[in-house]
Amino acid sequence: MRYFAEAESLLAWYDTHARDLPWRISPAARAAGAHPDPYRIWLSEVMLQQTTVAAVKSYFLRFTTLWPTVADLAAAEDAQVMGEWAGLGYYARARNLLKCARVVVRDHGGRFPDTLDGLRALPGIGPYTAAAIAAIAHDQPHVVVDGNVERVMARLYDIHTPLPTAKRALTEAAARLTPRLRPGDYAQAVMDLGATICTPKSPACGLCPWRAPCAARAAGTAQHLPRKLPKTPKPVRHGHAYVARRADGAWLLERRPDSGLLGGMLGWPGSDWGESPLHTPPIAADWQQLEAEARHTFTHFHLRLTVHVAIVPDGVPPERGMFLSDAAFRPTELPTLMRKVFDLARAALNYSP
Repeated sequence: MRYFAEAESLLAWYDTHARDLPWRISPAARAAGAHPDPYRIWLSEVMLQQTTVAAVKSYFLRFTTLWPTVADLAAAEDAQVMGEWAGLGYYARARNLLKCARVVVRDHGGRFPDTLDGLRALPGIGPYTAAAIAAIAHDQPHVVVDGNVERVMARLYDIHTPLPTAKRALTEAAARLTPRLRPGDYAQAVMDLGATICTPKSPACGLCPWRAPCAARAAGTAQHLPRKLPKTPKPVRHGHAYVARRADGAWLLERRPDSGLLGGMLGWPGSDWGESPLHTPPIAADWQQLEAEARHTFTHFHLRLTVHVAIVPDGVPPERGMFLSDAAFRPTELPTLMRKVFDLARAALNYSP
């Protein structure tokens, strides 16, 4: 009975305090018979991986304006989608986004599967995303556990085992509370509770619908939870990036291998990334090294790129890459790292769009 009461009290709170998000159906609209669009739920969940709601909103609105349906996205040009994705990072997600959209259209008639197994079979959809779509879009009682939910569960049950070791215990705790009635609203309610009340710092315990059963509040440990194992410092890798412009205005670009970081994307030719990368220009030219570095942080390391620029005459063949005419060159479609390189190089090459 306790778990029923806790779910009921949280849903009552959510009915009044639910966040207004562009991919969400409000509790009132859902009660009136409106149904969430699985496409919008899927798109938002993919975008929200490792990214904040505040950062995602503008991207989501732009994507759904350009591609209102999964069929529209499936028909989009890869380069345009990658360009619109720039700034969200993790470009493998954008590649899988297109793969998934095309599989949904080709194999499922443009409709997302409504089972957990069917969703898991789609490219780029893992256990969390499948559970989120099944719960939120299809109102099925699946357990949805993101960082907000982990924090709420750690405090509600005063669990001191550090993350990521505690993930299984926190998921089990969340599963015990997931109701069969309104599971989609409930999944979003726990996320909202973590995002707005049970925040990482200075949780507003006095406003929390779960303040009475919260074991960490009673023990005075809420602000210290969840505990986390110490982070390993990120190493720093170095590399070279080469920005060459031909006398006719064309740019020398290189498509990266499909696998690995920035896979399949156009960018500036460069060296390997490591401790002592070799200086390997892609074309014979009078290369000039810029004083400023292009700096970028990936999940597991920091990157520092030394930027070299050159103007090359017509008719000189590159050893790597291909020339793209100035008319076809769109800096906005470069991944964020390559745009940082370009922003440093453009002044040295007297570029103005």
